[in-house]
Amino acid sequence: MRKHGRFTIPTQAGFLEETKELIRRWGADAIRNSDGTDLTDETAALSPAKVYSTYFVARGYNAFAREHLEERQRIFLMSSRHTAVGTELTFPIMEGYFDQQLEPDYDWDPDHNWEVRDRTQGTVVSRECFFIDREEGTVTIEKTVPGHVYTLAFPAFINWDPTQMYNYITNEWQDRERDIPFDAHGELSWAYMKTALSHWLAQNPKVDVVRFTTFFYHFTLIYNNLKKEKYVDWLGYGAAVSPGALIGFEKEYGYKLEPEDFVDEGYYNNSFRTPRRQYLDYMEYTQRFVCERAAQLVEIVHEAGKEAMMFLGDNWIGAEPYGKHFQKIGLDAVVGSVNSGVTLRMIADIPHVKYTEARFLPYFFPDSFYPGAHPETEAMENWIAARRAILRSPVSRIGYGGYLSLAAEFPAFVECVENIAGEFREILDTIEGQNPYAPVTVAVLNCWGEIRSWQSYIAAHGMVYKQTYSYLGVLEALSGMAVNVRFLSFSDIVENGIPEDIDVIINAGDGGTAFSGGACWRNEVLVERLRMWVWHGGGFIGIGDPSAYPYQGRYLQLSDVLGVEQERGFTINEDKYYIKPVKVHFITEDMSGPIDFGECRRNVYALTPDCEILEYSNGEVHLSAHGFGKGRGVYIAGLPYSSENARLLLRSIYYTAGMEKELYKFYAQDPCCEVHGYRSSGKYALVNNTMEARSTKFWDGAGAEHTADLAPGEIRWMHTEEG
Repeated sequence: MRKHGRFTIPTQAGFLEETKELIRRWGADAIRNSDGTDLTDETAALSPAKVYSTYFVARGYNAFAREHLEERQRIFLMSSRHTAVGTELTFPIMEGYFDQQLEPDYDWDPDHNWEVRDRTQGTVVSRECFFIDREEGTVTIEKTVPGHVYTLAFPAFINWDPTQMYNYITNEWQDRERDIPFDAHGELSWAYMKTALSHWLAQNPKVDVVRFTTFFYHFTLIYNNLKKEKYVDWLGYGAAVSPGALIGFEKEYGYKLEPEDFVDEGYYNNSFRTPRRQYLDYMEYTQRFVCERAAQLVEIVHEAGKEAMMFLGDNWIGAEPYGKHFQKIGLDAVVGSVNSGVTLRMIADIPHVKYTEARFLPYFFPDSFYPGAHPETEAMENWIAARRAILRSPVSRIGYGGYLSLAAEFPAFVECVENIAGEFREILDTIEGQNPYAPVTVAVLNCWGEIRSWQSYIAAHGMVYKQTYSYLGVLEALSGMAVNVRFLSFSDIVENGIPEDIDVIINAGDGGTAFSGGACWRNEVLVERLRMWVWHGGGFIGIGDPSAYPYQGRYLQLSDVLGVEQERGFTINEDKYYIKPVKVHFITEDMSGPIDFGECRRNVYALTPDCEILEYSNGEVHLSAHGFGKGRGVYIAGLPYSSENARLLLRSIYYTAGMEKELYKFYAQDPCCEVHGYRSSGKYALVNNTMEARSTKFWDGAGAEHTADLAPGEIRWMHTEEG
């Protein structure tokens, strides 16, 4: 087994000898700096191969930024909601916002970009009826209607980069200058960005890989007056606005964007919202702009003889790795933070780059490395979660970030990372360039489709929320499953039909969200094509509120496919007779205990006697199967990630695809174990996805049955005899 390579280690000044030892133990062939650490000549000379250096395009040059404050980055904000009790209302503009991060832009087209709305009526208040007091920082609205709620939308400068704010607060930095972000739409800023990069490259000849962190616009991250996160949307385009951008947009698209197009009733166009035309147009405009300009920076890097790497984080907005313009950038690599199978696949599946790299957690910061902490536990949990996905779609490299001196104080963590690095190299040496066994192709269907591949249900990158974990579990299960995964949008089906290679379609999410589909289900072409596709043999799995939209006496528009409907108070007077569960079913064959449906959609009932109820409790259906023509539908009330639920979904997929007989190839009976087959090499991996010893029956690629006892976390490589 190779003991060196495919690993990037962070470093810092004043830690030379210790860094040498960790390079040896972890087999690092590249070193990198982090936000808050610097590469010295001594540390740069440590690496036997490559030196990565973080490079910020739009921050870190405060001397320039202070001289051109008119080209600071901007965002549209919405004030707090205020109820009028008389005919005049005054309130603070910045109430609830952090004034060190944000500052109202009073001068940018105040007649158009400052907008008061009556939220009770949903109307715009005349510009003549409200007044801004700059000195007091207030807005006064006249002729208000008592009992109506009012808000102000306004443009604001971003005076402090949000990621640096996080690092500053987390690490209690007191002696560091606060970075002012400036805007690539500004003519002076864009010229400076190119010149500064060329100058930096000339000053850093030992750097091999320029790690752009990232390009121009930060994901939406706003802090409150307590210096806590107020609003975070890892997919948000809110901070990508400027006078130049809106002028350019109007010239190209022929209409003018309003403040409301950005604040969106206070929802800020988060990805759970069904996207409107204005927002989709602005995303398209921003992506094209960012990719075209980023390509010029990458060209400068290449001309200097260096590689260009993009960090999928921080200022990544517009550089959508699954967008149609991404290829134009010409990047060599993408690196991203990984804490799950989903985030691993989000990096590993990116097209149009030479290699991908996963930055594992924990980050070497004091919030994880403190007296009494056990960061090795988090590291191992992270690794086992990511390993499932790596065995399906491997990244090229792994690494860590932060203060190396902190990590070195924890010997158990150092040993844990040494083992992880070795196992990763063994996996890649064994499977690189091979296609894993995957006889079924599954498509995840929502409003976003391919552009949000592996990013559905995400609010703040890998953070889990009460409202999302029941659906994130679907993606986490798929990330390490023996199936091919695609992402389709509703418009893909309406415009182009269902691709011929798709066997099963999954629609999962809360009703009304972009992931369930909302009003998209009013489109008759969509429902016609899906119904007939299933009728002729396709498989459809609905989770939560699939196809949910109240229309023509049904809430679940594909209730005929699924065989179930949700009681929403309008059919209480209809008796529900079909409540008896079936005793045995292919889908639940491996389930040994109660199924965890997470938040669990309530009040679902069977419509017909041919709906097979697989789990019925509290007077409602949580799991069912239903034949529809030659095809099949399965309903699941929610699916948080667990080994058992991943198995439930896998069996549901094979069942709806009509491929039950194919399941027992590269398959383990214990849901906590999985088998990953690689037919071209005749090898397969039997994996224990827990930190407990497991015993299981398993089947190789020829369908031959075996048994094995696996150590905690073990991966065992074997050869298969196939006829």
